[in-house]
Amino acid sequence: MVEISVGNFSGAVTAQELQSFNTFATSLVPATDNLGNNWAQGHSGEQTKAMGLIYLISNEQATLDQMIRFCDAVLFQRNDLAASPIGQYEIWTGRVDPVWPNNVTAPIGTGGEQGDLVGHLASCAYLILKTKNLYNETVTIGDPYGYGETYLSRATKYLVEADYSMSHHILESQLDLSNDNKMYFAQGDPYHGGKAVPWNQQMMFNYAFQNLCDAHRILGDNSALLGKYKGIIVASLDWFFTDGGSVMKTDSKGNTVYDWGYVFGETTAEDSNHGSLDIAGFARAYISGDYNVTAAQMKTFANMFVDVMTLGAKNYAGRVDGSNGTGHAAPTTDVRSGYLFLAEFRSDAYESIMSVDLTQGGSTSSADTFSRFLWVKNQLNKAS
Repeated sequence: MVEISVGNFSGAVTAQELQSFNTFATSLVPATDNLGNNWAQGHSGEQTKAMGLIYLISNEQATLDQMIRFCDAVLFQRNDLAASPIGQYEIWTGRVDPVWPNNVTAPIGTGGEQGDLVGHLASCAYLILKTKNLYNETVTIGDPYGYGETYLSRATKYLVEADYSMSHHILESQLDLSNDNKMYFAQGDPYHGGKAVPWNQQMMFNYAFQNLCDAHRILGDNSALLGKYKGIIVASLDWFFTDGGSVMKTDSKGNTVYDWGYVFGETTAEDSNHGSLDIAGFARAYISGDYNVTAAQMKTFANMFVDVMTLGAKNYAGRVDGSNGTGHAAPTTDVRSGYLFLAEFRSDAYESIMSVDLTQGGSTSSADTFSRFLWVKNQLNKAS
């Protein structure tokens, strides 16, 4: 089995690390559908996000090519485009919508996972569009589905189809934004209809909106749509940070920490699993620099993980308030990968966090763990 080589925890990102990741990515086989959320929290979804993050570090065409290979598969599997049995399902709207069902038992509902798949297409489009020297080059891996022979035409196709999924399902039917752009599921959705969208799923939708904004900003082609997407992201983040979504506390070491729940209305004890997905979303917003998520806010999350959730060596609380439960709230001996982003803001704990699941000079088969480690390593090296 191909694995990714892990270099030293300190210093610059190495060519060996990047080449090892590209070799690993080339060996991966994309999921054939989204059943069980294969393309969201599942392996193919996390691997696609990892490719995008590594490309932000390296700007290596080989990495982008593998992300394109995966995004071709994403688009090919969309419900309205794919032949049965992968697609052509009538979902809860009564239509064959441009979605990716995570189950096919009627009534087929849709949740935040839709944001992740749209986000993959939009992210790849954005990364291509920011690499202008590739625009007129022929895509190295070919064009097996007829989505565009050049990098620019492929990016354009991804962006058009991502916008289409937004306008013909997520914004048309799935989300109710009538309360100041705050995300609620529409009343008719059999999945949590009429209820606030949980924070981790807001991060999935924000992943899509954020990358759509980035792509349209480069093209300068639709300022009204860009403003609409950005307004939804800003409302989501403000809801969490300043409008009742979280509370700030002082921990036992005198540091400020956040506490929050699974969904608006709950202000404590988010479970570790969903908390990791929450943090990954806030990290993406911070990395973009466009949504006023600050280093101070990220450090407050980092204090929470280091001071509150870390109970001892390889002993991490199942909830963000330091308590434990069962299921998603059970304690863990590993660090869920979303929390790795936080090591940038508590560099005193960087090596202790990374060494739980990675070994200097070792290897890993976890694309998300590796990509987030490498991101933090690169950030700390640039700051040194």
